[in-house]
Amino acid sequence: MTDPMAIAQAVRSACVAAALEGYEQAQIAGLCQEGAWEVAVDAIRMVDLTEILQTTDPEGSSLTPPRGPSSA
Repeated sequence: MTDPMAIAQAVRSACVAAALEGYEQAQIAGLCQEGAWEVAVDAIRMVDLTEILQTTDPEGSSLTPPRGPSSA
């Protein structure tokens, strides 16, 4: 069985990475802080949970941290 703590840590890492990336890209695009925050929150909502579950091995240790949502 997969360790729930490893999954939780992987989810947290993915959310932080997605938020930072989203916020940075929004700032580069010229959005105000409020707009950039909204983009960051949306990035967290788009984190691919299926990918996180697939990158957590059966022993519970997190493999390569998943990336945030892909830019489209």
